[in-house]
Amino acid sequence: MMILKLENISYGYKAKTVINSVNLEIHSGDFIAMIGPNGGGKSTIIKLIMGLLKPWSGKLSYGVRENGEAVNIGYLPQYHEFDKRFPISVNDVVLSGLASVKKGRRNYSRLDKSRAIELLVRMGISELSNESIGELSGGQMQRAFLGRAMISQPDLLILDEPITYVDNKFEHEMYHLLQEINNNTAILLVSHDIGQISSFVKTIACVNHSLHYHPSNKISKDILESYNCPIELITHGKIPHRVLHNHTAHD
Repeated sequence: MMILKLENISYGYKAKTVINSVNLEIHSGDFIAMIGPNGGGKSTIIKLIMGLLKPWSGKLSYGVRENGEAVNIGYLPQYHEFDKRFPISVNDVVLSGLASVKKGRRNYSRLDKSRAIELLVRMGISELSNESIGELSGGQMQRAFLGRAMISQPDLLILDEPITYVDNKFEHEMYHLLQEINNNTAILLVSHDIGQISSFVKTIACVNHSLHYHPSNKISKDILESYNCPIELITHGKIPHRVLHNHTAHD
């Protein structure tokens, strides 16, 4: 199933073009890493997909499920800005991911509540279900928000630098969890660490004002240069080393 399609999408801020002629298709089963320098347009593409921005030009279309319903997209942002003093439990944070489905209502069914508990177990924080979200560590909080993104059973899960706040132990567990999630959900993962994620994702999209799609998870220094994608490339071998590229875009 085609989940979404970007055709010749262009967008910018004020008079400055940020992305130009971007083309991308996402289908069921995809696990795509989106890489590129800061300021290259990754966040702009995500906002366009989420409907937060409208393209200057081009067409963005969404697929339809077999039952005729529109596809559903789950989103895990890089930062979570909220008042930590707000009295909401971890369990309620996960359930709040159904807000778009419930149209703002909070009459959660027994199935909804059961699914929230299952997700908390899956995320390894079931013992924190009744704790205030503001009391959690960064890694625990990221697990809770991943559960929130998954509770609506999305066709596509978008993650923006998901390991920013997680501990080293959960970082490895999370990638394996994402592989499991990918059995039923397409994933678009924004990351700067191509060396870490290359063994988990299936394909790679390099974004640096334009988008170059690489139909493999294997990417080399030469490929990055040909795609004009100046990111930090980390390779693994007997002697770990880094190849640093000059950045042409700035924050």
